Amino acid sequence: MSKKFIPVILGLTAISLFFTYQSQGKNDHNENPKEKHTRVLRNVRILLEDGHFSPQKIDDIFSKKVFKKFIEELDDEKDIFIKSDISSFKKFENKIDDEMLGSPLISFYIINELYQKRAEEVASIYTAILQKPMDFNLDEKVQLDAEKSDFPKNEKERYDIWRKRMKYAVLSKYVDLQEDREKNKDKKDYIIKADSTLEREARDQVRKQMQRYFTTKKTRETEDENFSTFINSITSLMDPHTNYFPPIDLRSFNESMSGRFYGIGAQLKEDDGKIVITSLVSGGPAWKGGELKENDEIIKVAQGNAEPVDVTGYSVTDAVKLIRGSEKGSEVRLTVKKVDGSIKIISILRDDIKLEDTFAKSAIINGKNKIGYIYLPEFYADFERPNGARCANDVAKEVEKLKEEKVDAIILDLRGNGGGSLYDVVQMAGLFIKNGPICQVKGREENPNILKDRDDRIQYDGPLAVMVDGTSASASEIFAAAIQDYKRGIIIGSTSTYGKGTVQRNIPLNPDNDITSILGKKKNDDMGSVKLTLQKFYRVNGGATQIRGVVPDVILPNRYDYLKFREMDNPSALPWDEIQKAEFNIWNNSFDFNKVVASINQDVKNNPTFNEISNQSNWLKKNSDREYSLNLFKYKQEQKELKDVLKKLDDLNKSSDSLNFQIPEVDLQDVNSSEEKIDKNKQWIKFRKNDIYIEQTMKSLDKIILQNSMVKSKD
Repeated sequence: MSKKFIPVILGLTAISLFFTYQSQGKNDHNENPKEKHTRVLRNVRILLEDGHFSPQKIDDIFSKKVFKKFIEELDDEKDIFIKSDISSFKKFENKIDDEMLGSPLISFYIINELYQKRAEEVASIYTAILQKPMDFNLDEKVQLDAEKSDFPKNEKERYDIWRKRMKYAVLSKYVDLQEDREKNKDKKDYIIKADSTLEREARDQVRKQMQRYFTTKKTRETEDENFSTFINSITSLMDPHTNYFPPIDLRSFNESMSGRFYGIGAQLKEDDGKIVITSLVSGGPAWKGGELKENDEIIKVAQGNAEPVDVTGYSVTDAVKLIRGSEKGSEVRLTVKKVDGSIKIISILRDDIKLEDTFAKSAIINGKNKIGYIYLPEFYADFERPNGARCANDVAKEVEKLKEEKVDAIILDLRGNGGGSLYDVVQMAGLFIKNGPICQVKGREENPNILKDRDDRIQYDGPLAVMVDGTSASASEIFAAAIQDYKRGIIIGSTSTYGKGTVQRNIPLNPDNDITSILGKKKNDDMGSVKLTLQKFYRVNGGATQIRGVVPDVILPNRYDYLKFREMDNPSALPWDEIQKAEFNIWNNSFDFNKVVASINQDVKNNPTFNEISNQSNWLKKNSDREYSLNLFKYKQEQKELKDVLKKLDDLNKSSDSLNFQIPEVDLQDVNSSEEKIDKNKQWIKFRKNDIYIEQTMKSLDKIILQNSMVKSKD
C-alpha cells in the first residue's frame, strides 16, 4: 500500500475510536443500528475523499447525483414510487453531502420508510389484477424499458402500469400453453383444454411467480440491505467499481477470487419458492455425512446452536450466504423436509470446498493442425493460503501438458473472464515472452509503476491466439494488451473488451478492531469494507485500457455487441488517458505479422456466416427498445419474428463441423475417476465443439503455422 494512503487508515481509526468511546456505557452489547449506519457513512466519506484515484467533490452537486442514483436503485422499474413521493424527497437533494460530512443521517430513513410502505401496496396490486380474466383482443401496448418511462403520476396510473405488465406476463404464458397444446394434441390420453382454461392457468402461473418474487423481495430488502444500497449509490458515483461490501458479501467476493470456500458441498436451486438440493459434491461434508440427499428441501438454517433462520422465500444466493461459513469445522444445522414429507435436523461441519469449475482447463483440438486450447474463466488467486490455487501456476501446468502432446499452436480463451489477480497476469504473460514490462500502474499522485516479467525463460514460444469478448475485463485486458503490444500473438474477438482499466483494493471500514483489542476493549461490529479504486492500468504502449478496452487484431461479429453493458456505457466511468510508453522489445516473428492479420481479417470480411451474424444482430439492436403488443395476434407475430432471428443466430453460431476435442493424456485417469467428472467433462466439450469462434481462431492459427513453416523451409 502506498505511504500516501496510510493517513487515510489512521483517519478511519481515529473516527472509529471516537464513535467507540462516545457509545461506551450506552450500549455495551449491541450498537444501535443507526449509530452503525452513521459510522459507515462517515468512514466511507473519508475513504472516498482521501483514497480514491479521482474523487468527486462532496457537495450539493454530488448530493443530487446520489439522491437520483438511490431512487433509481430502489425503484429501477419506476413502478413502486409515485411522482408525489419523489417531490416529497426533493428536500434531501442537497442534504446527503451534509450528512456525509457530519449532519444527522435522515434522508435514508425517510426514503426507505416510504419505499417499504409503497412496496407493500404494490404487493397487493398484482393479486387483484390476476383475479380477473384478461382480454387479449384489445389493441394495447406495454413499455418494458424503464428508461423510456417516468414515475406514475398517481396510484391509478401505477395500477395501470402493473396491469399492463401482468397482462404481458400472462399473455406470454398463455401463448406457451397454446403452443404446448398444439404440439401434443394428437398424443394418446392428452387432455385438450379450452382457451379459457389455459388463460386461467396462465394467470395462476404468473400469480405464483409474483408471490415468490415479493416474498423474496420482502426477505431481502431489510433496512440494512437497503442501507447498503444507499452507500453503494454513493460509492458507485466515484466510479462503477468502487463498491461497499457488508461483511457477508465481502466473504462471498473473497471466495470467488480464491476459488474455494468453507461450506457443505451441495448445489441448490429455487423450485417453486423452495430451496432444494440438486446435487452433492463428491467427497464434500454433506456427501460424507450421508443424511442430506438430492431433492431435500431446506426449510431453516442455523449457525450451530443459534436460533434457526427460516429461508422460505429466500433466493438461492441468500440461502447460500447462510449455509457457507468463514471457518473450517464450524457447524451449520439444516432443518430439512425429506421427499417423504418428514422433517429432520441435519448437523454438518463445514470444510474446504474447491470450485474446480473456475480453474484453468485444457484440451487438444485436432484439425488441419494440432491446436492446444486453454480455457481460463477468471484470474483466480487464493491469497489466504500459501499453497492455494493460482491461475498463473495452473496455466503453466496446462501449457506443459499441451507441449507434451506436441501441439502446433495454443489458444487461450479469455471470453467471459472478468479479471482478478494482477500479480498472476504478470506471471502468466511471462510464460510467453522472454522478459520485460507487462503493464503500468499509476496512483493519483504517483509516478507510474512498471510491472515486469523478470524471468528470461519462455515456457512456450509457438503460435498463440487469445480469444476475448465484451465481457473480458480488467486482468484479461491487461494480458491481451501485453500480448498485442508485443505482437506475441493474435487477439481475436468482438469489437472490444469491456474497458475496465482500474485497480481496486478492499479497505476495512473499522481498522480500530485490532487497536481496541490491544487496549482490552470490546471489538466493534464489523462494518464491512469498501472495494476502493486506487490506481489505473496502462498498457506498455502508454494507453489506458480504461473505457476503450482492447480492440482485437481480428474482429468477429458478435450477437451481443449492440448491448450497452461495457465500461463506456456507464456515465460514472473514469476517462481514458495515456502516459509515457515503457521500453520493450517487440516479439521477433518470423513472418510479416501485420500482413497475416490483414489476410485473416479479409477472410472474416468475406465470410457469409459472420456477415449474416452482423445483419441479424443489427435487427436485434433496432428492435430492442420498442413497445410490445398486448394483442394476441400481434404478439404472436412479434414473437415469431424474434424467435426466427434468435434461432438463426443460434444456428449461425454453431460450426458446421463438430470440432474434435480431446483431453490431454495425463488428465484422462482423473477425468474418468467418477461418473460426475465424466459427465462434467462431456458437458465442457459439448459446449465448445460447435463453437464457430473457436473454429475461426483455429483457421487463423493455421495461417500463422503455414507462414512459420514457409519461413523454415526457406531456411
